[in-house]
Amino acid sequence: MAHHQSAKKRIRQTETKRLHNKYYARTTRNAVRDLRDTTNKAEAEEMLKKVAAMLDKLAKKNIIHDNKAANLKSSLTKHVNQLA
Repeated sequence: MAHHQSAKKRIRQTETKRLHNKYYARTTRNAVRDLRDTTNKAEAEEMLKKVAAMLDKLAKKNIIHDNKAANLKSSLTKHVNQLA
């Protein structure tokens, strides 16, 4: 158990950030899943812009790794381009 005030504060801050990061990471994963399930090309292109922005924001804030964001954007772009 933490005894110092700074350690107690760090525990509170870490929990708050963990919940915040978990929410945004989950929201982005759901958006990626929805984009992969889409078969309409016009709709998928609109979704791709939003999902790419979400991935960039997560990478910028170090919630996910930069390379993971790049790999996801690449695979999603390939998926959208293959739609007829």
